[in-house]
Amino acid sequence: MSTATAGYTIVDNATVIGEMPRQYELRVKDLQDSDKPREKLQQAGPTNLGVAELLAVIWGVGSKREDVLQMARRTVQEYGEKAIANETNAAQLAKIADIPLSKAAQVIAAFELGRRYYATSAGRPVYVRNARHAFLYLKPMGHLQKEQLRGLYLNSRYQVIHDEVISVGSLTSNIVHPREVFRPAIEHGAAAVIIAHNHPSGVLRPTLADIDVTEQLRATGEVLGIELLDHIIIAGEKHVSIYEEEHA
Repeated sequence: MSTATAGYTIVDNATVIGEMPRQYELRVKDLQDSDKPREKLQQAGPTNLGVAELLAVIWGVGSKREDVLQMARRTVQEYGEKAIANETNAAQLAKIADIPLSKAAQVIAAFELGRRYYATSAGRPVYVRNARHAFLYLKPMGHLQKEQLRGLYLNSRYQVIHDEVISVGSLTSNIVHPREVFRPAIEHGAAAVIIAHNHPSGVLRPTLADIDVTEQLRATGEVLGIELLDHIIIAGEKHVSIYEEEHA
């Protein structure tokens, strides 16, 4: 695990890993009335529901192949709570989470309402000045069962202005194209990018593919004038910074 605390300096200018055996999951119809998401909301209040249960209430019904609660639990588990909350592209959410486009649109609309309220009340900007700050922000990724690549997009004051799930699957230069990483940076006017991905295997050591992707993205960022500040690997409760490893 990386223990260095070096700060960042912004220059002014699909293989699934660690699949678990499928087990029978309780459907809404199998639950007691008091445990069904909608009834539980009415009886116990929203603070007593988990994220997946709240998502199930928003959706109301599932699909032909999945019960609404199964779909909600899978989506939260595979996509990540924070990633869903920050997603603004319904088509991307639908594709990566494998849910209907209408469901993805409902999720994005719900979180956008929350963002607008939060921005006018208790909202506070998030600043990422070193690898540990990035890790603390992205820590839930360490427990995802599928490998996920995330991008944190910063302005010149180190403030996170956008957070995006870039891809789900094994990290290779054939899958992770620079345009997918830097497109959000251009759209949101970011000065720098931090990428992070998780290792469901629990192994923190960067692979050759991790290093190749990092170098490719760093070179692309230099051409675009958008700096790749770091590439962080997260496994469980630990992390390693490729930037800090290179400068150790």
